[in-house]
Amino acid sequence: MASIDSDPEDAITKEEIAGTAPAPNPEAAGVGVSQGTKRNAFTELMSPKTKTVKDDPAPKTLASTRGALTRSFKERDGLGAYTHDPAAYPASRVIYHTADFVAINDMYPKSTVHTLLLPRSPLSRQHPFDAFEDAAFLASVQAETAKLKRLVAKELRRRYGPCSAQEREREAVLNGETEWEEGRELPRGRDWEKELLVGVHAHPSMNDLHVHVLSPDMISECMRHRKHYNSFNTPFLIDITDFPLAEDDPRRHPGQAGYNNRDLICWRCGENFGNRFKQLKEHLADEFEEWKKE
Repeated sequence: MASIDSDPEDAITKEEIAGTAPAPNPEAAGVGVSQGTKRNAFTELMSPKTKTVKDDPAPKTLASTRGALTRSFKERDGLGAYTHDPAAYPASRVIYHTADFVAINDMYPKSTVHTLLLPRSPLSRQHPFDAFEDAAFLASVQAETAKLKRLVAKELRRRYGPCSAQEREREAVLNGETEWEEGRELPRGRDWEKELLVGVHAHPSMNDLHVHVLSPDMISECMRHRKHYNSFNTPFLIDITDFPLAEDDPRRHPGQAGYNNRDLICWRCGENFGNRFKQLKEHLADEFEEWKKE
């Protein structure tokens, strides 16, 4: 497995790998999937085996929860702590867990909602290209990813639905502003799920297999570098539905393709910012406001 030493293909920094980079307070409003969304979606999403995590008045960090059994989960092995003992973490970090999966809010989110799906399987220690050659394992990960996508979409609707033109009719019904026949299906509204970014990185920086499910906005205090942005807005992010990959798929060789060194292109309007990351960040803030209104 890779060490913490700098790797030009890594999508995150050495400090993020080590867990020492500044991170948003997981208890703060507006960080990750909210408890309200989790409660409202619980019946739909969770099997009887699912265990939720109780809120902890003193949120733990990776470092503070490393006991005799978990202290080895360091640096590139850090995600293993969540699959080993998900109950050790507050509900603001661990969204849910089952015998086979753990879903968490990313410690260093790159969008307003950024979650990770962690399989609890020996295959999760393999590179995704290899692990997903197992058809049964791939099918189980794809199915659980679909569940997490629905949960993230519900969170986006909760946050941004009142701002969205596509949600206007639905919001009017829910707010009692429009009469609606009892039993009639609510207006469909915006397809938030369709807008999500979902997949694995062609060159994962962490050793445990993890699937990213996040909103496309790229608004976060943790969005600090060109590679942060390009790792989610180039073929470096491989959709989970694209697996298994063909042997000649160029995404198998991300270093050769140079995805993370490409020009910075706005995900929404397509404007090319070259290497001007600061200007892109300012532009993304404006695009975020317009995106919410769609």
